[in-house]
Amino acid sequence: MFTGIVTDVGTVRSAEQRGDLRLVIGTGYDMESVELGASIACSGACLTVVDKGEDWFAVDVSGETVSKTANGHWIEGARLNLERSLRIGDEIGGHIVTGHVDAVGEVVEVTPEGDSKHVRISVPRALGPMIAAKGSVALDGASMTVNEVRDAGEATQFSINVIPHTAQHTTLGDLAPGRQLNVEVDVLSRYIDRMLAARAQ
Repeated sequence: MFTGIVTDVGTVRSAEQRGDLRLVIGTGYDMESVELGASIACSGACLTVVDKGEDWFAVDVSGETVSKTANGHWIEGARLNLERSLRIGDEIGGHIVTGHVDAVGEVVEVTPEGDSKHVRISVPRALGPMIAAKGSVALDGASMTVNEVRDAGEATQFSINVIPHTAQHTTLGDLAPGRQLNVEVDVLSRYIDRMLAARAQ
């Protein structure tokens, strides 16, 4: 369980295809406080620490995870938003995030707006009912507030604002059209959508 508040930006130092894809990720975390088997959200995907050193940790990324997440995250040199798992008593500064990616979104447009950037993102239409204006969505693991939502053919488009602080402390500062993002909807909306679908059967 996570909150969508990114606490470090790590860099993939190596990516080696074994049975699964083994990544070594450089980090500023105090790795003495991270146990083997701990969960760390890596750009929105909950991954398990399988090895570690003073300033790095390793994870195994399954073929399923690779196929369901955004292109460009699991390669050498990629920058990843990192968040350690929530502990009882921690502040929930964002919203409840599970680390399970619902879909891959694509940046459609980036427009300067004051000191911020207004970003429009497209996701599959099936995700549309679970995204609401003034609601929350996790983008590459970062908790963001939705500005507006509109359906467009087979897709749903929604917009967010990336403020300077978010731009400086996450990977969302370099968003550009065509960039893919890991998208996780609010877990409450996921359950509500399922309940409504079940009642309609």
